[in-house]
Amino acid sequence: MLQALMSLIARCWKPFGLGDDANAGRECKDGLLWFRDIGRFAAGDFSMAVVQANQVLEDQSQIESGPFGTFVGVYDGHGGPDCSRYVCDNLFRNLQAILAESQSVVTSEAIQQAFRRTEEGFTALVTELWNSRPQIATTGTCCLVGVICRQTLFLASLGDSRAVLGRRVGNTGGMAAIQLSTEHNANIEAVRQELKELHPDDPQIVVLRHGVWRVKGIIQFQIVIHNSRNSWAISDSNLNLIILVSRSIGDVYMKHAQFNREPINAKFRLPEPMNMPFLSANPTVISHPIQPNDSFLIFASDGLWEHLSNDQAVDIVHSSPRVGSAKKLIKAALQEAARKREMRYSDLYKIDKKVRRHFHDDITVIVLFLNHDLISRGAVLNSPLTVRCALDH
Repeated sequence: MLQALMSLIARCWKPFGLGDDANAGRECKDGLLWFRDIGRFAAGDFSMAVVQANQVLEDQSQIESGPFGTFVGVYDGHGGPDCSRYVCDNLFRNLQAILAESQSVVTSEAIQQAFRRTEEGFTALVTELWNSRPQIATTGTCCLVGVICRQTLFLASLGDSRAVLGRRVGNTGGMAAIQLSTEHNANIEAVRQELKELHPDDPQIVVLRHGVWRVKGIIQFQIVIHNSRNSWAISDSNLNLIILVSRSIGDVYMKHAQFNREPINAKFRLPEPMNMPFLSANPTVISHPIQPNDSFLIFASDGLWEHLSNDQAVDIVHSSPRVGSAKKLIKAALQEAARKREMRYSDLYKIDKKVRRHFHDDITVIVLFLNHDLISRGAVLNSPLTVRCALDH
C-alpha cells in the first residue's frame, strides 16, 4: 500500500513536460508550475495551468460551474497579490448573489453590477486597513471573466488579459484565431485617445517613457541581472510599479485622492491634485452567441500574450492533444522568453521566483473545449465544480 502511494505521488510530481494521462485529471505541481491537465465542466472539457515568476504569485484564477452555467476568471494582479486574491474570493460570489436577488439568468448588466460590488468592496477593505496596511491601496488587478450561460458566452474585461476563440474554418481542417476581449492598455492608440478625452485638462494623463506608454507615467528603473555559476541574481534593482492599463479593480490610490497621500510610499504619490479618477473599474462586456464551429476558448493573463500571438496560441492548442494543452502553451511562452534572452529553456526553468520575474511574468492559462451537444441541452454537472490555482505563495 505504501509503495503504491509513493508511486502515485512520484507520478504527480513528474518534471514539467513529461505528462502522464493517469494523472491528467489531478491537480499537480512542479516547482513554480501548477497544472490540471484535463477536467470536465458543464459545457465540455478544460485544461488549466499557472507558472509563478514573482516572489509572491500575483495571478489568481478560477473555474466555477453551477446551476446558471460556467464562470471563468483570470486576475492578473500588480503591486502585490492582495487585490487579485480579493477579486478571486468575491467576484463570482457577488455575481451569484445578484442573480439570486433578481431571480434571473446571466446578463451583461448583472456582470457589470458584480464588478461594481467587487470594486466597492475592495475600496472598503482599503479604508478599513488604511492605518495598519496602507500599501494595499497601491495594489490592483486586471480582470478577465467569461460566463457560459445556455448558448451564450458573456465576456467581461478590465486591463490587458485576453480571451481568444479557436473557430473551425469550413471543412478545411484549419482553425481561425479570433480575439473576443477588449484590452485597456495605454500602448493601444484608442485607449490613449479615450484617456485624453476623459481628462482634457491633463496633458500628462499618458506619458511615453523608454518607448512604453504609461498612465500618469512615473517610474524609472535600473535592473542588472547576472549569472554566477549558473545562479541567476539581481543587483542594483530599483523596481517600481508602472501603470499600463486604464481600467482595473483596485489601484485606489489612482482613483481616490484620500488614498494618494502619506503613508503610502512616495513613489506612488502624485504631486498634482486628483480631481477625478485616473483609472476606471467599468468593464467592457460583450455577449457572443456560441456557434457550431466555435471549437475552444483560451483565457490567459498578459504574461502569455507577451510571448505568443493569438495565431500561435490557437495553432498550439489545435495541433495538440487536449490533455495538457494549457501547460503546453505556458511551455511555449517560456521557450520564447528564453530565446529572447539568448539562453536555454532548461536554464530559465531553473531560475527561482522573483529573479524569474525579469524574464517573464506570472502566466495563467485556461483552455475551454466546447461540447456543443452539452451546450444545446443546457447540461449541468451533477455536483458544482470549483477549481482555483493552488501554488504556494
